[in-house]
Amino acid sequence: MENTNGTDNASAARRARFGALPERIRYADMVEEKQATPDDPARYTHDPEGSWRFYSCLAVDLGL
Repeated sequence: MENTNGTDNASAARRARFGALPERIRYADMVEEKQATPDDPARYTHDPEGSWRFYSCLAVDLGL
């Protein structure tokens, strides 16, 4: 004895929920445009006093 009414109700509920594809999202809605910040030349200047922090050498790391 199968319960075809219950199966039909479940099938109808599943079809109502998943039967159609979602709405398309436009490319313009997925992209956010922001104003670029102006270039700061002082940001990338060489700092001889602080350059030792970024120095990497295996011999120095091993204490040789």
